[in-house]
Amino acid sequence: MGKLYVVPTPVGNLEDMTFRAIRVLKEADLILAEDTRTSGILLKHFEIKNAMQSHHKFNEHKTVEGIVNRIKAGETVALISDAGTPGISDPGFLIVRECVKSG
Repeated sequence: MGKLYVVPTPVGNLEDMTFRAIRVLKEADLILAEDTRTSGILLKHFEIKNAMQSHHKFNEHKTVEGIVNRIKAGETVALISDAGTPGISDPGFLIVRECVKSG
């Protein structure tokens, strides 16, 4: 069984990113991003080149099952939002809920 990491991102200054968050993103098999264009700026700043997939309110109902299956298969997935903590005012609740249900 893999892991889902919910990774907060800086609200204003890219340098507010924690060392742990950077490490998790660099080690993740897949990064789920609310907006890949916005998140791409953050990832480029920290030289993170891992696979990234769009995960937002318009597609999350369609993608949750596939993502949970990847985690069950042993992959590490990191969920980020444009700014702040995913699932607070951003997409993320569904994937977290399904991962909890799946164990």
